[in-house]
Amino acid sequence: MEALVFTSTQPLTANDLYVFFEKLYPLAFTLETIEIILNELVQKYQAQDYPFEIIQTGGGYQFLTKPDLHLIVAEFQERKANKRLTTAAMETLAIIAYKQPVSKGEVEHIRGVNSDYTIQKLMEKELVEIVGRSEEVGKPLLYGTSAYFMDYFGINDITELPKLKEFEEIENQIGEKENIQQTE
Repeated sequence: MEALVFTSTQPLTANDLYVFFEKLYPLAFTLETIEIILNELVQKYQAQDYPFEIIQTGGGYQFLTKPDLHLIVAEFQERKANKRLTTAAMETLAIIAYKQPVSKGEVEHIRGVNSDYTIQKLMEKELVEIVGRSEEVGKPLLYGTSAYFMDYFGINDITELPKLKEFEEIENQIGEKENIQQTE
């Protein structure tokens, strides 16, 4: 299990490991046993002896460099850690994350600009994926966030996104007549 988590390019779930081992060694492991072993591995790599740890992210488990060593490793590999998304990409991604499943038309209505290019780039970065089709006229594609989105932002579930603040609309009273008492 340790080797599989180590070599996987994506987070592995306990269920992924169970299905894999069930094919190789039927009845050798229960799902509960695999979860216990994964938790033991998480504990093992929390020791300071290791430069990496097993983190639960993106709904599964993955080896990652410990945060205090991240910049050193990134500099050694001569690459920038986590390229930043453009403002347009972040706006579009936020709309998709909070409104999913959402059509391109809905995203464009909220943003007020064409979002073809931005959605395409988010799909190329595997942060967004097509999750179905709407029942509306024309059956437009519906977009949602991917498992990689959760891994990229270090969350396990979409419910871990920060809550949207509710804004209270202030009524526009310009032009309304005030009750002015006239004195004679």
